[in-house]
Amino acid sequence: MLLEIRHVTQYHYERPVRESLMELWMQPQKGARQRLVSFELDVDPAAQLFSYPDSFGNAVYHFDVPHPHDRLTIIARSAVETEHTAELPDKLDIGEWDRLRSEFVRGECFDFLRPHGFVQTTERLQAFIAQHDLEALRRQDPLTALKRLNETLYQSFGYQPGVTDADSPIDLALEAGSGVCQDFAHIMLAICRSWGLPARYVSGYLFTDRDAGDRSDPDATHAWIEVFLPSLRWVGFDPTNNCLTGERHVAVALGRDYADVTPSRGVYKGDAESHLAVGVTVRRARAALAEPEFLRLAKPASFGARRRGDAAAVHQDQQRQQQQQQQQ
Repeated sequence: MLLEIRHVTQYHYERPVRESLMELWMQPQKGARQRLVSFELDVDPAAQLFSYPDSFGNAVYHFDVPHPHDRLTIIARSAVETEHTAELPDKLDIGEWDRLRSEFVRGECFDFLRPHGFVQTTERLQAFIAQHDLEALRRQDPLTALKRLNETLYQSFGYQPGVTDADSPIDLALEAGSGVCQDFAHIMLAICRSWGLPARYVSGYLFTDRDAGDRSDPDATHAWIEVFLPSLRWVGFDPTNNCLTGERHVAVALGRDYADVTPSRGVYKGDAESHLAVGVTVRRARAALAEPEFLRLAKPASFGARRRGDAAAVHQDQQRQQQQQQQQ
């Protein structure tokens, strides 16, 4: 499936700020299941962009706007070709639990086995586990247990934006019985890690299909989890929509929790309140894209932005070239 993604982030400041420093986790990953066809990143006011891979291998971009401004707009455009995930078996043998306790798994997946940040085993979470008798799932093989857990979380929580914030602990969603995708991902991560299952947070996008039962917001980023099973490697579970991840999921970054891979974060100098607005569109590409994998960055601020009059100048240059060719 060939998908086009447009992710717009706008910061508005009540009065001009002197400088902004930002980091972005917005470039889709490259892997066996998805191919990054193109990625463009535009910033207004214009700024020089730099990049580096973080400790989890995610592409991170950062920039500095070193002059006064009262708004900041970031537009990320991606084209990604995704593949169907390999069909999973109905279940695994019970010995998978023993393989999960091996020194190799515990060493390779150390970061994804421990509580971290938003992923905590709280008293309210323990009460939820007891209420739904989730510990009984561990008598089954890990794959079956995870499918049942995915379904239980879907049935137990309503999808409702505005109940929680980006920095809300899982207890808020547990108490309200509703939340958004990152809340469900954090809750499932906490339960998986308490079972000794290596599990990581994945941020990305979803090509929403209401006919398939999707309930997540099509105009927002999405989040799900991946669990390491020795016999299958990393397997994706989407508790928001009660499904396994597939060709409609586009992975951008992975980490221990949301704080590791927030799409944008930064600081600014100035005494002003900021307001954030985000818009996302994911749609099927109308035609095949033949562009190679590359990154087109906004021009550095020192080069200056293209003026409206430049288009007329380009047209005049083209006319002069045509006249010279006719004279020859």
